[in-house]
Amino acid sequence: MTITVQPRLTRVFRFTRASYADGVAELAYAFDEGEELVETIRFPQAPAVPTERRAAFDAALKLLHLVAGVSYYKAGVPPKIELADGPLDDGTAELLDQLYLHGLAEFAYRNGLDLRGRIAFPRLGAGTGTERSRGGSAPAVGTLDLPKRTLVPIGGGKDSLVAVEAIKAISGEATAVWVGNSALIAACAERTGLPMLNIQRELAPGLFELNRLGAWNGHIPVTAVNSAILVVAAILYGYDSITFANERSASAATLEYDGQQVNHQWSKSLAFETLLGDWLHSHVAADLDYCSLLRPYSELAITRAFAKLTPYFDVFSSCNRNFKLLGPKPVDRWCGQCPKCHFVFLALAPFLPKPRLLGIFGRNLLDDENQAAGFDALLEYQDHKPFECVGEGAEARAAMYALSQRPEWQEDALVERFRSEILPQLDATQLALEPWLQPSPEHRVPARLQPALAAIG
Repeated sequence: MTITVQPRLTRVFRFTRASYADGVAELAYAFDEGEELVETIRFPQAPAVPTERRAAFDAALKLLHLVAGVSYYKAGVPPKIELADGPLDDGTAELLDQLYLHGLAEFAYRNGLDLRGRIAFPRLGAGTGTERSRGGSAPAVGTLDLPKRTLVPIGGGKDSLVAVEAIKAISGEATAVWVGNSALIAACAERTGLPMLNIQRELAPGLFELNRLGAWNGHIPVTAVNSAILVVAAILYGYDSITFANERSASAATLEYDGQQVNHQWSKSLAFETLLGDWLHSHVAADLDYCSLLRPYSELAITRAFAKLTPYFDVFSSCNRNFKLLGPKPVDRWCGQCPKCHFVFLALAPFLPKPRLLGIFGRNLLDDENQAAGFDALLEYQDHKPFECVGEGAEARAAMYALSQRPEWQEDALVERFRSEILPQLDATQLALEPWLQPSPEHRVPARLQPALAAIG
């Protein structure tokens, strides 16, 4: 494929077509009048789409086409969006406008762009004549009597494993699902003992050529893309719930810039969960639930729960360097240098015997003065929270304070530095660990799965 377009100079981003046959979905996009960029998603051993689910499946496939387009739109961020099959109802357009604006907020911040006022998906009722008379509302959908079983996305880290064990504790029927080729995730999924579903996503090769030609690049809301893939899977294979493991800390912004909150984890936030969950009930199936089982809990509460799940200690990893598309991966499961390694080490430390924690990581990250800047960022001390899926600064400070009160940790270089340099600047009454271990009542877990919440706390 030869790409000749200069992505940053394009004027229109086009959603050209989406198709599905025999377990393979093709999603096509284009800039201006350029060649199509075609993404492929493969659903293994896919059954035929039941007739009674065909309309829901078509709606889910359309959603996937629209959501996955974020990977390509960001290459040029042109001022106009065109849809081959016409404008959207208000609910769908609003979901997409919010996703592209907030899901690309970090990308925009890092590239010095302002996407406010630039992203506008075509809406029914925005034109004249027939479009306006049709209105902007979507037709109501009913229930599909989907089988009462759950797709649980596995990411290789602690959170999804806590969710799995909570569902297993109530004898819930569930399948461990993941997108891509990670051997580490596959090992974690196998360790759960659940049935497994591995879906493949192949980005359009032309995207990498656009990058070579100077496309804008950066973070995309990948959880939203994976969520849309799993919506298609739920209708195709028959599941009534998609249950992620996103904690309440994921709703906290990484920073605020020029009047806009920038949240690295926006597609893991309660705001996105609510938008998508409500959209599914109104556009796909009234009995298809999308939620996060861990939404009531902080990162610290989740690490406390995970500290009891010893069978996973030798297979899990939250180190994001394991999951990058390009570049070197750590020789073991933890690089020991990235924000995720720093945070998981710090968050587990109050709940595991020190020798056990050092055995997991193979080293003591808190006794390495060269790691000071990384932990400072977690504490939001002289820096903002890292652009990573880590907990809130106040959580990190509470964990570090707890360690600073324990003799076995006090002499480690960064704990001692916290005690002598940082702690005197903090209000010690705001550093208690216990409040972080209490669940919030705010969540969207369906009644069928709510008994699993007791297995976490």
